[in-house]
Amino acid sequence: MTAPGFDFATAGRIVAGPGRSQELPGLLAGLGSRVLVVTGADPARHAGLLAGLGLAAAAFPVAAEPTVELVRAAVAAAREHGADVVLAIGGGSVIDTGKAVAMLLGNGGDPLDYLEVVGSGHAITRPAVPCVAAPTTAGTGAEVTANAVLAVPSHRVKASLRSPLMIPRVALVDPLLTVSCPPQVTAASGLDALTQCLEPFVSVQATPLTDGLAREGLRRAGTGLRAAYADGGNLGARADMAMCSLLGGMALANAKLGAVHGLAGVIGGTADVPHGLACAALLAPVIEANVRALRSAGPRPDALDVLDRYTEAARLLTGHQAASIEDGLAWIGETLTLLHVLGLAVFGLGPQDADDIAAKAMTSSSMKGNPVTLSHADLKAVLLQAL
Repeated sequence: MTAPGFDFATAGRIVAGPGRSQELPGLLAGLGSRVLVVTGADPARHAGLLAGLGLAAAAFPVAAEPTVELVRAAVAAAREHGADVVLAIGGGSVIDTGKAVAMLLGNGGDPLDYLEVVGSGHAITRPAVPCVAAPTTAGTGAEVTANAVLAVPSHRVKASLRSPLMIPRVALVDPLLTVSCPPQVTAASGLDALTQCLEPFVSVQATPLTDGLAREGLRRAGTGLRAAYADGGNLGARADMAMCSLLGGMALANAKLGAVHGLAGVIGGTADVPHGLACAALLAPVIEANVRALRSAGPRPDALDVLDRYTEAARLLTGHQAASIEDGLAWIGETLTLLHVLGLAVFGLGPQDADDIAAKAMTSSSMKGNPVTLSHADLKAVLLQAL
């Protein structure tokens, strides 16, 4: 099923391992002279790490998922500071903000000039200014992806700025930075990371490189997700999930995603649902819908190949070499229970929202990677099951 020819793009340099964040000053050296530090809501959380950067620094906190307005404010702060390098240290929202700022500093203009779907969608033609991304959650893989997702409240959607020129110059992945991540964030981000390994693995745009990344990411999710949630200080589990997130980010950036993310993106623009929890609620229903469609296709080689991949994923997640697709679905269900993940109804979504969300999701770019074409009725059924 893998593509006979492909491109592969990722961060210019990946620095990974416990304690590697102490190398941050050296990584920044030579990239610029004035740095905008994009952080979470509390910049003081990383005061020790940021104290010795060696560059003139200005902080910009990101307290929620980035919007067009927030990115405009961050770009204004960067220009006022004269920033020629961006350091993003935080979760996916922080890193997406940092990537968007770095791109706009390099290309000029407004986010809406480049935003997909609701903006002008102009091509990004110039390199972003250097961006160093250091994740503090293990979920989005944003440190190695080529897009930044922004909420556009006026349109009730999320849309992307997208270009290989947006991939950070350096991805700094230190699992020690994730140890303080609270259990619910560990659950949501970890389930997102798992999904971002599975969807590229069964994608129609999978490649030999992304297959290897996705396999290792799924294996790490199987050993690390439940353990990291149960004991946030378990460094082995934290390292597994940091790798799962990184590997999933590289895989999705080069092989696309699928219906889980196609639906989750629309849901995130419709209701205040954390992205990882939306993915968690949708994961099993989407797998079931895809598997039904693949099995009904008969003994076609392409369908059989994807079913084999779902079986392999089940074996990687469960650690059992004889596991079936149904065993994998059971493992996912048990994991949601252990991680206390609830359905989408707790966020105010109901059956009345299903038609509109399904219709919008059908045009999502994430759908391009799904291994089968799901109808509006299929997507609506997935949503109703995920409530």
